[in-house]
Amino acid sequence: MAEHDPAAHESPWSTPSMGDAETVQETESWNDEVDLLVPGLTILWHPDLSRVGERAALPALGSGRAIELGRLEPGFTPADGGNSLALGDARISRTPIRLVPAGDGLRLERGASRTPVEVDGEALDESIELSGSDLERGVVLLLGQRIVLLLHRLDPLLPRDLPRHGMIGESPTLLQVRRDIGRVADLDVSVLVLGETGTGKELVARALHAAGPRHGASFVAVDMASLPPSLAAAELFGAAKGAFTGADRHREGHFVRADRGTLFLDEIGETPGEVQPMLLRVLETRRVQPVGGDTARPVDVRVVAATDRDLHDASSDGGFRAPLFHRLAGFVLRLPPLRDRREDLGRLLVAFLRREMAAVGDEKRLDADEPWLPAPWVARLARHDWPGNVRQLANVVRQIVIANRGAARATRFDDVDSLLASSAPRSEDGESSCPANAQHPSASSGDAQRFTRRPADVRESELIDALRRHRWRPQAAADDLGIARASIYELIDRSPNIRKASELGRDEIDTALAAADGSVEHAAEALEVSAQGLRRRIGQLDSG
Repeated sequence: MAEHDPAAHESPWSTPSMGDAETVQETESWNDEVDLLVPGLTILWHPDLSRVGERAALPALGSGRAIELGRLEPGFTPADGGNSLALGDARISRTPIRLVPAGDGLRLERGASRTPVEVDGEALDESIELSGSDLERGVVLLLGQRIVLLLHRLDPLLPRDLPRHGMIGESPTLLQVRRDIGRVADLDVSVLVLGETGTGKELVARALHAAGPRHGASFVAVDMASLPPSLAAAELFGAAKGAFTGADRHREGHFVRADRGTLFLDEIGETPGEVQPMLLRVLETRRVQPVGGDTARPVDVRVVAATDRDLHDASSDGGFRAPLFHRLAGFVLRLPPLRDRREDLGRLLVAFLRREMAAVGDEKRLDADEPWLPAPWVARLARHDWPGNVRQLANVVRQIVIANRGAARATRFDDVDSLLASSAPRSEDGESSCPANAQHPSASSGDAQRFTRRPADVRESELIDALRRHRWRPQAAADDLGIARASIYELIDRSPNIRKASELGRDEIDTALAAADGSVEHAAEALEVSAQGLRRRIGQLDSG
């Protein structure tokens, strides 16, 4: 790996214990839970799908040194160990782009590289600066319309013996979940699994069961939200014959069915109020009495509960009984949303593609010489915030596979926009806030582009808010709004409240640059214009 040594400076990437390769080697004896994240790159998509998930740790960036990124450098290593390999794709230029620490983030410089590069959906012309928050979130790089990388912080020393428990990914947040499962699986305590919808709470519950001493007994899953309030007690605890209309025989409840095993109570926050004290009593006494029955019987059940609600707040305002909350929360295990483990998306995507393509008989197409799924589409998926998490990603993949069944290469993405928008959050006025990156990526297939909104439907306040959120980058703001890049330029031209870089004078630019310590990116943000537009304006003034 070629490295450059500009003047050293402080950086949010800085990790004093990871300053160079020798220090990285020394940390191998450290406890694997120590937080030693360093700058790095993860392959989200590559023509050779076996390379998806490979990582390159770049501790030199944290020490103020630049890194080169191209066909021949840096080296990427599989998460489970193995030889380090460069990207190696013939369509990526041998002349690299550069990653240079700058201020509280870093700067990407195109230099003499001929490789087309997009940074979070925006074409890299000369250079672009990324803030510290951009890097914490993860920045999606599309190289040569072929390879998708995530620039982010990663753990350079992955544990080799940590069980996967059926989970896909190596992000720090997922590694923590896998460690927590190992810590509590063999203990006879209740576990409360917290996580947004679609994060895999039942998968974790099954992993706790399979890794514990009860793995040979029953695993019973119950969706508390689907239980009718009038029948919830009978479903959970059983019912004696004649206990209510229609009870023509003795019925065993879920607690008895799960005896000596694990009972998974999903959506526990939806438990009817009248059932909560009965559930608490069963957990405390380990005895269950059927509805209408005279005697209680002992049960030996390990309870795993899950919810996407804040039960602590619910117990404070009386919506959920505090004693039941504390009884369920013998150990709390939190699942990360997909947006917080973006580096796992590539591996999840490949796994879902293989599963869905096998289901329709197209599995061999995925390993053809030409990638079946265009890289620009992968970059777009990687930029999405996934409010529906892993479940939403799986649904999107299924839609793409079925729509393109039998095709040598995926070109139809008819209903992907609706699936991406289906769980997007709503604004306070009830209108869809539109998912980030709603625009279709440009694809070499030449298909007509389709967008989620008409430019005429975009209010001026929305336009200005989107531009500010994305630091006046037209492509990123267009993606956010769900319109074409050409359309956003038209809207900008029509707005009397949006300044153009071409209107700026020398004195105003010089003042902004001085206040920003010479950073064009920060000066552009203060002037509320795009950085590229400001560079062009400076060039015009200099040449004039």
